[in-house]
Amino acid sequence: MSKFPSIEPQEIFLDRLARKKEEELGISEKKFEVPLSKKILKGALLFFIILLLFLLVKTFQFQVLDYKKFSALAEENKFIIHSINAERGVIYDSRGEQLIFNKPSFNLVLDKSKLPEDDSEKIRIFKEVSGIIGKDIIYNDLENEVLVSKNLDHQTLILLKTKIDRLPGFQVEQNSIRYYIEGPSFAHLLGYIGKGWSDYVGRDGLEKSYEEILRKNPGKIRVETDAYGNLLSKEIISLPESGKSLVLWLDAELQRKIEQSLEKILEKTGAQKAAGVALNPKTGGVMALVSIPTYDNNLFNKEADQESLKNLLIDPQEPLFNRAISGLYATGSTVKPFIATAALEEEIISPLKKIDCQGKIVIPNKYNPEIATEKQDWRIHGLTDIRKAIAESCNVYFYTIGGGYKDQIGLGPTRIKKYLELFGWGKKTGIDLPGEVQGFIPYPEWKKENKKEDWWDGDTYNLSIGQGDIKVTPLQVAAAFVAVANNGTLLKPKVVKEIVDSKKNLIDELEPEILRENFVNPENLQIIREGMRNAVTGEGSPYASSVLLNSLPISSAAKTGTAQTQTLKAGYFHNWITVFAPYEDPQIVLTIMIENIKEVQAVALPVAKEVLEWYFSR
Repeated sequence: MSKFPSIEPQEIFLDRLARKKEEELGISEKKFEVPLSKKILKGALLFFIILLLFLLVKTFQFQVLDYKKFSALAEENKFIIHSINAERGVIYDSRGEQLIFNKPSFNLVLDKSKLPEDDSEKIRIFKEVSGIIGKDIIYNDLENEVLVSKNLDHQTLILLKTKIDRLPGFQVEQNSIRYYIEGPSFAHLLGYIGKGWSDYVGRDGLEKSYEEILRKNPGKIRVETDAYGNLLSKEIISLPESGKSLVLWLDAELQRKIEQSLEKILEKTGAQKAAGVALNPKTGGVMALVSIPTYDNNLFNKEADQESLKNLLIDPQEPLFNRAISGLYATGSTVKPFIATAALEEEIISPLKKIDCQGKIVIPNKYNPEIATEKQDWRIHGLTDIRKAIAESCNVYFYTIGGGYKDQIGLGPTRIKKYLELFGWGKKTGIDLPGEVQGFIPYPEWKKENKKEDWWDGDTYNLSIGQGDIKVTPLQVAAAFVAVANNGTLLKPKVVKEIVDSKKNLIDELEPEILRENFVNPENLQIIREGMRNAVTGEGSPYASSVLLNSLPISSAAKTGTAQTQTLKAGYFHNWITVFAPYEDPQIVLTIMIENIKEVQAVALPVAKEVLEWYFSR
């Protein structure tokens, strides 16, 4: 055997081929066998050491420094908190009629994070859900958590409930919709709810002013799952607590009747706006509160038609505006019983003294006696005492005792303002509804500061018959006449009578609240009452303003008013009437105000008659 290893033929061929390539390309095979430099080796070693240190540091951070944070996150992933539904409190009228309901509603919601990763499975799920709810669902168009379909109908709900277990990511959620019976009839009283930070809250009316009472307190349940989302346990953390409910002084039937009668007269006259307030003169309880035009408060529900809601918000007739507590109007002759009270209290005139009312007074200009101003009455009344002046609404009499004329001293603006404020005008009544305004009684200093004009006798004469800058709400008028009806006690108007639980068990009773009493001599108030009574009977007053009411099945007392508007062209008036009945022992004070009636028409009077005739005959 040779001591040299044998060489295969192919090795000779390959060796020759390699030398040839070396000559052609100038590349030596020795160059492929040069070892890596120490610099590269050190760099690689340093990189791996740095990488290892980084991993060690991050491990220390996760395991030690951020342990609590990630432990809490892990716990959150393990436990899920769900709300247990509770019901918002409802509202009843004084006879137990329920005016608000919590209507159950079911929505289909999607949490994309819980969808399967497999695309074909996603397609199957979306196709099946689309078929059930009757509309296509496009995955890419949806947010991570989204309401897919709201207010599911009964058939769709049943189908989803039977198949929801094999539709991961989708869930049927139950909630409740606030449903208002005959929404428009009670909207300005009840109000509505809207989205708050975490739940729907009261935005207007009683829903807002009694939010803390009506508000529900949902319970909480903790659900434990494993890494695969399988249910391990459930634990109730807190029980749900329904909101408390309200019982009102409201007479729902009376509310409907006032609204119906007002709408009928508005259609007949072409007017568009009106208000009606009925108060209990013994308690101050709000028996009815109507504002026209009105709106359907169901439009503010989360399930409502958004286009209809948008149209409501931009309606130029402002149906959301509560004219009964926020509308400001000149009172016209409605002010006269209070001017008469002030005159008797200040003893500037005897109740028996008669003034010769010849249809006007003539006021000479103090700078130029040849120039005179005439203040007109609506007719000649002849010799008139205070009772007849109220019954016939004699302007001349009230010009005289208000501003003074010839030998008769007048009250003047300061004393007029004082007594009107004693009856609650120019201030908020404090009713338990949001949005009330305080009204305004003009006075000399105000005119000087705001109009840069002096106060003239003509301003006092205007104030004496409820014209000029005086502004009050229909509620303030009704509340002031409550003190006349009950002979001297000014009461705070209240809508809510009682607070009850879900089973109507009494929790709290809201007692009547006296704002002021014994502020007027009862004998003087009785004279005012008699004047208002004569307005109905016509006794000693051939031109009595309210004889239409004399045919009622009960006795009553009334005062009408007509105030010229300042917003429309001449010839338009606000028409008022306030009635209390029965006269001997009043049970109701009713104020009706109709805006912008063309020409002088007694349109509020027949509305009051129709309402009271129904009320005392039902």
